[in-house]
Amino acid sequence: MTMQAEIITIGDELLLGQTIDTNSAWIGTELSNIGFDIHRKTSVHDRREDILDALESIKDDTDVVIITGGLGPTSDDVTKPVLCDFFNTRLIPNEEVLTMIRNMMKRRGFTLNENNRRQAEVPESCRILTNAMGTAPGMWFEKKGTIYISVPGVPAEMKYIMSDHVIPDLKKRLSSQTIIHKNVMTYGTYEAKLAEILTDFEKALPGNIKLAYLPSFGVIKLRLTAKGDDFGKLSNIINEQVVKLYQYIPEYIFSENEESLEMVIGRLLKEKKMTLCTAESCTGGKIAGMITSIAGSSDYFTGSVVAYANSIKTDLLGVQNELIKQYGAVSEQVVRMMSEGARKLFNTDYSVATSGIAGPGGGSEDKPVGRVWISVSSEECTVTEKQTFSNDRSINIERFSRAALNLLRKQIISK
Repeated sequence: MTMQAEIITIGDELLLGQTIDTNSAWIGTELSNIGFDIHRKTSVHDRREDILDALESIKDDTDVVIITGGLGPTSDDVTKPVLCDFFNTRLIPNEEVLTMIRNMMKRRGFTLNENNRRQAEVPESCRILTNAMGTAPGMWFEKKGTIYISVPGVPAEMKYIMSDHVIPDLKKRLSSQTIIHKNVMTYGTYEAKLAEILTDFEKALPGNIKLAYLPSFGVIKLRLTAKGDDFGKLSNIINEQVVKLYQYIPEYIFSENEESLEMVIGRLLKEKKMTLCTAESCTGGKIAGMITSIAGSSDYFTGSVVAYANSIKTDLLGVQNELIKQYGAVSEQVVRMMSEGARKLFNTDYSVATSGIAGPGGGSEDKPVGRVWISVSSEECTVTEKQTFSNDRSINIERFSRAALNLLRKQIISK
C-alpha cells in the first residue's frame, strides 16, 4: 500500500519570490527515499485563516503532513497558535526547550529576552523534537490516524530535525514500501526528441517503474522510479533499465545520479592526470567558475583568461587582428586561435574557449543573438562547434557554458 504525504510551507516571502523554497524539495526527496508518495505541496501566507484552511484540506488517507515555517520569535510567526486551534490544545512553557534556548543564547553571547521565552511555549498535546541548530523546536502531533510534524523554516534547522528525529521515526512506524530513484544525466538533444527516441524503451518498462524527463539548461535528467517491497529486487530491475538506456542513447548520457558536467570533467582529468584552462569571451568566466566550484579542482585547473575585449584576445591569446577584422570576434577562426593561445599560455593539456553573442542586443542576420562558437584544444587536435540558443542573456550564458563543457568532455573521453 502506498503511503501518502503532504507538505505545507508557510511564509509570505515564499509566495512573493523573495525566498526560494528549497525546503519542500529536500523534504520531498527524503520522504520519497523511505517510501512515501508526495501527492501535494501547499504554500500559504503567514495568516491564521490560510494555515487553517491548508490543514483542514488534508485528505483522510494522508499518512504524514510536514509543515515548515512560521516558528520564529517574532509577532508574524503564527504557526504555533494555529496548531493549538487545529488540535484543540493550548500553549504551555516547556522547561526542556527553555533550557536549550538559554544555553544556546549564552554560547552565542546573547541575552535571553521575552521573544526567546515565548519560543519555549509549545502546544500541550505535541511531542517535542529537539533542535540543536536553533531555538525553535519541532513538534509532532497525531490526529485521526494522520501524523502532523511542524519544523522551522530555516533550512539547517529543518534538516537537522528531519534527519535526527522525523525520518528515523517514520521509517520505524510507517515505512512498508520501497521507492528507488535512479537518475541518468543527458546532454546534446532536446526533450521532445529524446522522448521520441525512447518511445519503445518507455513502452517496455515494467509496470512498477516510471520514467520522468527533467530538463534544465540543456541538461535533461532522466529519472527512473521503482516501487515495491523488495529493495534488492527493485535495484536489479532498475539497473537493468539503466543498461538498456545506454543502448538507446549512448551519445547523450554523460553521468548518473546528479553528477554534473563539471564534476565529470574533473573526475576524468584527475584519472588521466591532465590539466585544463579556459579562454572565455561571451561566458565571462562562467565556465571557470563552474569548474572551480568542484572541490579538488586545483589538481587539474590552472587558470582562465576572460578575453571580453578584442585587445585581450590579440595581446594575451595571440589571435591575429586580421582574423578578427575578416571574420569577426564570433567566428570559428577566432575561437580556434583563442583555445590554442590559451593552451600555450597556461601550458595545459586541454583548453576550452568561447566567443558568442549573449544578447539581448548585438546580433545580426548572419550572427543572431544566441550564437556561440566553442573550441577545445589539445596536443592532438583542435575542434570547434557552433551552437545557436535563445534571446535571453542569462539563459544563453548558462547554455553556452554547458555546451562548452560537453564538447570538452567528449574530447577527453575520445582519447
